[in-house]
Amino acid sequence: MIIVESPQNQKIKKLTRLLSDNRFRRKEGIFVVEGKQENDRALRHGYRCVEYFICPGIFKDKITPFKEHRIHYITKNLYKKIAYRNTVEGILGVYKAINKKLNNFSASENSTIIVLESTEKPGNLGAILRSCEAFGVDALIIADPKIDLYNPNVIRSSVGCIFGMNVFQEKNTEIEHFLENNGYKIFTTFINKKSASVTETKFEGKNAIIFGTEHSGVSQYWQNKGTNINIPMIGSINSLNLSNAVAIICYECLKQKSQDTQS
Repeated sequence: MIIVESPQNQKIKKLTRLLSDNRFRRKEGIFVVEGKQENDRALRHGYRCVEYFICPGIFKDKITPFKEHRIHYITKNLYKKIAYRNTVEGILGVYKAINKKLNNFSASENSTIIVLESTEKPGNLGAILRSCEAFGVDALIIADPKIDLYNPNVIRSSVGCIFGMNVFQEKNTEIEHFLENNGYKIFTTFINKKSASVTETKFEGKNAIIFGTEHSGVSQYWQNKGTNINIPMIGSINSLNLSNAVAIICYECLKQKSQDTQS
């Protein structure tokens, strides 16, 4: 077994750049996945592996699922220098990116779509992906994206949920056309005296819920295009972290649809 130990190794230099450089990832069409669970998810959901970097001094799981792909073994010191999680996992995988097309998405008659406008924080996006997967959201659409979907922080904070979900990136105009053409009822989420409580809102049939940026909220583009809803709060703070707000509303949608199914 040959073990790479130098950070000057050409493959290691490329790997390091893939971890830190959004433009380089897009240009190469590949990205890095760290962690056993995340790599398992990527493989299970059809992402094509290019190669693995495994530290035998850290990685203690069975290597069998990864053996059919090219593996480079690296030292513990080198792994510590390049990995986000230091010594926790011991495995990094490089995969081909998949650019999913919104027009190929087949919407069910009882589906929920979350639309995020220009979200700027990778950790927030990852947490939102995790909530969407947990509460059965059918698709997440990122409008006018500012974040690379395959940013390591997005993958890490989503715990690999990104790989099994319908995630699309489009312009606001294209998203609006898709929602109109497919019969979605649009809900917006911004602070407004006339907004309805999410607990008193009926989420029936096809629903699309629009969330704005962390700093500016829902843009003017969407503000008059749907029913505006809010999350009732009794404290002195009148807003929540974006990922928390998405999770609460996603749960309410799931609860209502579960009740409809049981009745």
